[in-house]
Amino acid sequence: MSGPVDPRLWRASTAMRRFLVSSTVCGVLIACATIASAVVLADIVARVITDPDARSLSRLAAPLLILLLLWTFRTLVTWQQGRLAQRGASEVIADLSRSVLGATTSLPPRRLAGHRDDAAILVTRGLDGLRLYFTAYLPALLTAVILTPATVAVIAVYDWRSAVIVSIALPLIPIFMVLIGLTTSERSAAALRAMATLQSRLLDLVAGLPTLRALRRVGGSATRIAELGAAHRRSTMATLRIAFLSSLVLELLATLGVALVAVSVGLRLVYGEMTLTAGLTALLLAPEVFWPLRRVGAAYHAAQDGKTAADNAFRLADALPRRIGGTREVTAAGATIDMTAYGAAAGPGQVTVIAGPNGVGKSTLLQAVLGLDEPVPGRILVDGMDVADLDLSAWWAQVAWLPHRPTIIAGTVRQNLELFGPIKDIETACRKACFDKVIADLPDGMNTRLGSGGVGLSLGQRQRLGLARALGSTASVLLLDEPTAHLDAETEQRVLWAISARAAAGATVIVVGHRAPVLAIGDRVVQLGSLVDV
Repeated sequence: MSGPVDPRLWRASTAMRRFLVSSTVCGVLIACATIASAVVLADIVARVITDPDARSLSRLAAPLLILLLLWTFRTLVTWQQGRLAQRGASEVIADLSRSVLGATTSLPPRRLAGHRDDAAILVTRGLDGLRLYFTAYLPALLTAVILTPATVAVIAVYDWRSAVIVSIALPLIPIFMVLIGLTTSERSAAALRAMATLQSRLLDLVAGLPTLRALRRVGGSATRIAELGAAHRRSTMATLRIAFLSSLVLELLATLGVALVAVSVGLRLVYGEMTLTAGLTALLLAPEVFWPLRRVGAAYHAAQDGKTAADNAFRLADALPRRIGGTREVTAAGATIDMTAYGAAAGPGQVTVIAGPNGVGKSTLLQAVLGLDEPVPGRILVDGMDVADLDLSAWWAQVAWLPHRPTIIAGTVRQNLELFGPIKDIETACRKACFDKVIADLPDGMNTRLGSGGVGLSLGQRQRLGLARALGSTASVLLLDEPTAHLDAETEQRVLWAISARAAAGATVIVVGHRAPVLAIGDRVVQLGSLVDV
């Protein structure tokens, strides 16, 4: 992250701007209360020591009340600054997460896989490190920028020699902070990379666990995960060692600076070269010169992981081109979809089957029709308009898409069925997709919870759920990728009959498939491998 406050955060998030303004105001109030309380306390102590008549409670009541009010005011402002920092951190993290998710999900599916793990680690764990950056580092930094020079100026008013001493000792702290911070930044980046690799390996292991168990290779993956975990632990501990060392160095420098002021003030008080009030004021304010910088140094290392994650988030969001649709709208009902590169067209009332060997681009072609991917080669025209020029939200509202692996979210069966929109006759849709038999076997029927914390579905059951979504929609265009995969022969025939019925009712149906029963329902079969329109 460039500089103490990354300008990209300022530009990317309105919450960041609100936070900096409010935190700066709080910093000014804290500085004023701190300096004023030190001056009042020094005056009280000096009067008690030098003036026996001033030791009565009645004469000290007013100064003590002022001191109490100043301490209370400083405490309340500090609490409010922390409260604003927590709120600002949550809002900025949410803004950055939305930016990363927006940039990542706008990628074509083929490119998404290459950036999915990096985005996942940033959104789920990496950006949470920014909370310390906002709640500890930035408040300390703003306080240091305001309180430290103001305190030096006030010390100079009471004792210019003490101001000279702290001014000489003060630059040593930021110098050592920079030197140690450079090393910590590299360690934090290494720790984040190790954590990203570890999470990616874990996700791959969980996804491939059935295959690994079948091949009896689980032990090897567990060993690799343990090695990655150990590497992440070593990297984190190395960062912590540097952080503890830096805290020791900063405390030592601050202690020496205050000690030099104390020795100078003590000697001059002995020889009567300064008043007790001036000496006590300098002594009480000297720690306040170094205290904000010590806080900045301590918080810097705690917030370094979050700063590194934010830098990665900006780099990822800037590097990924966003998919930008057009503004034109088209009515899908009755429209013809021309796949110009293949000399084929899918019209209403017909089932167009896209066939060909694996890897030839059948699924990619469906994604291109949706506007999720650029067709290679050629263009996709809907009623003469290029998909790239369409308002994608309006286009998607008229299309039902069954991907090769239907998505399941954590929720009830009904919520999963209506994931892409409400279904008018949900029971009929389930019956056409043969999903009604699956629902009958679930413990709570439509209210059964699926996904995390709920019931799992087999591949065949998941396929039927996706089919129920598509067949139950009112969309005029159906894009079905291997709709009968994982289904038995009887279920396949029922599903294919339902698909043909939707086409007969006027829908434009494009099906990806290679099995004979699927090819048999096609009014037109496009063989991608040979570019032959049958």
